[in-house]
Amino acid sequence: MVLKLPFLKRRSGGVDPTVKERLWLTLHWPKNQPTQLVSSCFGGELLLWDLTQSWRRKYTLFSTSAEGHNHSRIVFNLCPLKTEDGKQLLLSTSMDRDVKCWDMATLECCWTLPSLGGFAYSLAFSPVDVGSLAIGVGDGMIRVWNTLSIKNNYDVKNFWQGVKSKVTALCWHPNKEGCLAFGTDDGKVGLYDTCSNKPPQISSTYHKKTVYRLAWGPPVPPMSLGGEGDRPSLTLYSCGGEGIVLQHNPWKLSGEAFDINKLMRDTNSIRYKLPVHTEISWKGDGKVMALGNEDGSIEIFQVPNLKLLCTIQQHHKLVNAIVWHHEHGSRPELSCLLASGSNNAVIYVHNLKAVLESNPESPITITEPYRTLSGHTAKVTSLAWSPHHDGRLVSACYDGTAQVWDALREEPLFNFRGHRGRLLCVAWSPVDPECIYSGADDFCVYRWLTSMQDHSRPPQGKKCIELEKKRLSQFKPKLKKKKKPTLRLPIKQDSSIGNEDESVRENLAPVENGLSDQDGEEEAQEPELPPSPVVCGEPVSCTAVSLGLEKSKVTVTSKVASLKKEPPKEKPEALLKKRKARSMLPLSTSLDHRSKEELHRDCLVLATATHARELHEDVSADLEERFHLGLFTDRAALYRMMETEGKGHLESGHPELFHQLMLWKGDLKGVLQAAAERGELTDSLVAVAPVAGYSVWLWAVEAFAKQLCFQDQYVKAASYLLSIHRVYEAVELLRSNHLYREAIAVAKARLRPEDPVLKDLYLSWGSILERDGHYAIAAKCYLGATSAYDAAKVLARKGDAASLRTAAELAAIAGESELAASLALRCAQELLLLKNWVGAQEALGLHESLQGQRLVFCLLELLCRHLEEKQPPEVRGPSSIYHQWATGSEGTLVQRVTGVWRSAFSVDTPEQCRAALQKLQDVKYPSATSNTPFRQLLLHVCHDLTLAMLSQQAASWEEAVPALLQAVVRSYTSGNFTLMQEIYSAFLPGGCDHLRDKLGDLSPTMAAFKSLEAFFIYGQLYEVWWSLCGPGSESSIWVWSAESTVSDKQSKPGDSASAEDMEQPLGPGLRLSAESERLLSACKELFSERHASLQTSQRTVAEVQETLAEMIRQHQKSQLCKATANGPNRDEPSQQAERAPSQPPSPTEERNAPVSLPELTRRLTEANERIAEFPESVKAWPFPDVLECCLVLLHIGSQCPGAVNPEMQQQAQKLLQKYGHTRAYRRHCQIRHT
Repeated sequence: MVLKLPFLKRRSGGVDPTVKERLWLTLHWPKNQPTQLVSSCFGGELLLWDLTQSWRRKYTLFSTSAEGHNHSRIVFNLCPLKTEDGKQLLLSTSMDRDVKCWDMATLECCWTLPSLGGFAYSLAFSPVDVGSLAIGVGDGMIRVWNTLSIKNNYDVKNFWQGVKSKVTALCWHPNKEGCLAFGTDDGKVGLYDTCSNKPPQISSTYHKKTVYRLAWGPPVPPMSLGGEGDRPSLTLYSCGGEGIVLQHNPWKLSGEAFDINKLMRDTNSIRYKLPVHTEISWKGDGKVMALGNEDGSIEIFQVPNLKLLCTIQQHHKLVNAIVWHHEHGSRPELSCLLASGSNNAVIYVHNLKAVLESNPESPITITEPYRTLSGHTAKVTSLAWSPHHDGRLVSACYDGTAQVWDALREEPLFNFRGHRGRLLCVAWSPVDPECIYSGADDFCVYRWLTSMQDHSRPPQGKKCIELEKKRLSQFKPKLKKKKKPTLRLPIKQDSSIGNEDESVRENLAPVENGLSDQDGEEEAQEPELPPSPVVCGEPVSCTAVSLGLEKSKVTVTSKVASLKKEPPKEKPEALLKKRKARSMLPLSTSLDHRSKEELHRDCLVLATATHARELHEDVSADLEERFHLGLFTDRAALYRMMETEGKGHLESGHPELFHQLMLWKGDLKGVLQAAAERGELTDSLVAVAPVAGYSVWLWAVEAFAKQLCFQDQYVKAASYLLSIHRVYEAVELLRSNHLYREAIAVAKARLRPEDPVLKDLYLSWGSILERDGHYAIAAKCYLGATSAYDAAKVLARKGDAASLRTAAELAAIAGESELAASLALRCAQELLLLKNWVGAQEALGLHESLQGQRLVFCLLELLCRHLEEKQPPEVRGPSSIYHQWATGSEGTLVQRVTGVWRSAFSVDTPEQCRAALQKLQDVKYPSATSNTPFRQLLLHVCHDLTLAMLSQQAASWEEAVPALLQAVVRSYTSGNFTLMQEIYSAFLPGGCDHLRDKLGDLSPTMAAFKSLEAFFIYGQLYEVWWSLCGPGSESSIWVWSAESTVSDKQSKPGDSASAEDMEQPLGPGLRLSAESERLLSACKELFSERHASLQTSQRTVAEVQETLAEMIRQHQKSQLCKATANGPNRDEPSQQAERAPSQPPSPTEERNAPVSLPELTRRLTEANERIAEFPESVKAWPFPDVLECCLVLLHIGSQCPGAVNPEMQQQAQKLLQKYGHTRAYRRHCQIRHT
């Protein structure tokens, strides 16, 4: 019986055209059904055959009622299964990685379980078909998952046609439904139409390496210069592993793709080497493009000609992810935020609003981030902004976790640790605000909710170490061990074995870009032999070990064993005789040693041949048979003898003897041709080739060079090419085989210095060395190519202080002043982290333009020294390397700073102060948050204080007051009250009255002065309150005690957390001092009703925006719940209806009751209108929270009755009653009211 498989045409997917030739046929014979047989088919279908009607080709197709329920590729296995209720099921697995369960009674698919056969490299949600998640997998297939499907949670479609490698990048078209771009590991870029069954379109231009990123953006020249019919509205950009960004025409993928590097070089007149691109991202409006590079820099370009706007020098390792903030949030200014992640585990967020609005003529360099998100312990691989929140970011990392951040506050929120491998991609659900999808190298894609996570920040210890160990244990390459002399001494081996294990673990450290984290680019040295404990009583003598360029020599003498080999025994004299040379005519010689009769016959034949006038046929035959007689006859016979002898030499494996015979014959050209055909040319043959003529010699040398290339002797081949003056071919031969050092030596010696080949050699070798992590040698190559800019850049990639300093000096020598200044500043910042103040100042001294930064670092050093002296000795950190002028303690901090500026930096006159001030005013730092690192905060504060002091010495008080206010506001917004008080005590010890006299009442900066004065009073107000609540009974400038002791309960009111306890009055022995009472009377400056109204309006706007966002989230969640439950929950309305008449709602419930959308819109509009009415002088300068000051003052009044003026108390209560209706102060006002 023969069953012929049908070729079924299916609408659900294509069939591999070669599947008929390599069909994997799977069969299953159902139990107790001998006349039925289940088989697979060409395209993954399952057939049920009825063997009783085989002549009619009777079969039934599984799942005929539903389209797309069959497998899309060939089936590998069928497995029967019987349930407890007797139901017969059949499980099938296929090349499409799906597991399907079939009901044998109905032949319908019960369920489908998809799986992944590789790493999940990329995730992308469709902007048109919301809920369609595309997954790029390492098994060569694309999955499109309908995450909003109600009937099937795993509604997945597979696309595999035309994909021959790992899918590493995906990107949906922003407007066209079902248009999905993909990139693969083998460098291909294609377009899939997921709404049809057509095979994908593949671009005719391939990348040389893996495609890492795809992005849709506006066309740029030359594509944007075409006609209307040829110019698409959006083009596809792809970034490959070789560092090139290509622009593909989606309407004409068969055409050539364009490299945008040429346009960038022409537009910006770039004369140095362009960096290797690793990431691309377009802003939402399509006007700006960001490129991430291998050296850690990020470049911002403007369409249409890709004008370079700015360069971000923040990361110092390869950039893996760049993403722009969305533009549909409640705060449009956030669309200028750019988040980036790299191999250095830190995420930086930059605010490019000022750059994009100013559109600078020349590109600027940004070295300070807007926000810094620290916490990951490995390289960051993917980033995604939340489409539902403002400033919320999720990151995927090699530490095995995904982290959700509040980027605006630099605060970690949620950490997901469900994966068992390194995370590669992450995507935020466009529907559910709490739902995030992540993929990793554990062959899994997880869907998880932020609110269900137990951790808020990435792991810092054991978890990360375990993940790294697991990754390293997956593949352990065999290490090539160097042969070392073994010491066969009877000693214990435990210590040496342990050292060997440690060295193996060090060698298995993770390597990035050809460089391990431990070694860097340091040259490998030969290890020293560790001293081993000798337990044997035998004498052991060891010579010294020399560690030089030669191999270390170790001589050990012992009775047990000796490292020296025994000298070879002398051979007898008979064996030392010279070996007899091989005969050139061995066949003729052997024929002359035959029998006497044969030799006599030779004589007769030879006599007949020489004396006969005409040779008969029998004589000619005898001569041909006896070829060795050609030695005694004519030349033709001699040639035949030589040919016979030559063939014998070739058959016996001695071609050199054959060549000599041909040379005797005089056929040198034939010898060379024969040797070339057999690949048997030698140096001696080529040496005698000129005898045959010049052209023959040229041909022989070329043939010998090719032969040497096949034998991997490239240097020798190049030398022969040089002998015939083929210099360019020799250089290219060495270069193509990665012998750059030899190629450069040849080119340098034989070509002109201005020849472009030499420069190209230097640049090519430098790129390879840079990729492998040998930065110092790469810098030499770039210097050889007269590209000092690239040399300095590559030296700075190491990132340590020594490399940065060398790079800065190199850039200064080459005249690259801007680069030298930025590198010197980076070097100083690195030394600042090491508390090496002397080295930091030396680095800043490398460039004249950093004179202002030297003043900032000087002030920072003195301030740190000042703060360190106030700390107890047991709390102080490790000692710092201070200057000699920082150790003195004479005078105030301001006096010491001005004295050092005058003596060490020669900044004394107002003109010098004005010059330094102008240099520092161009540097802008972002505002601080509560998560800003303290070292970074100190640097930014000292920058503002330096501006204030320089302005003061230059008699520019209109600039000094805003700078001083900016330093105070940084401390205030970061929550560092101690630093704010130190600023006031050091720079305004006597208050702000003298500044009022300097400014005058009509000064335009009077609003800034009032804010500065308000913060001064605000800080002292808290000092008074804390002196009342702090432990201790000693008198202070704020509180004086008439009694010697105070009870423990009164001395430590700060231990209680409730506000009611703090309101309890103090004992009769504790009163406020006159200074405190004078301060409290000055608090009327804080009770500004105008600022209270502005702050209340701003809080109202924030609360309304938060409420709207929460309403949207709740609405989306309810819609999902209804869709999942197939109907609304009808119990809740009935419960609310039953509850309504039982008891009236309380005022709190009324206040917390849901508010309608029109009401929220009205509140938001009114608040924005009120804010717009305030003058810019009020909105421009920050002011302490007025209601907060009211609460503190009322607390002091309740603790010290009579200390606060009743009018001020009434004013504070009035402000709280009028403006305390916002959520932030509602509870406090209720407590005060009750």
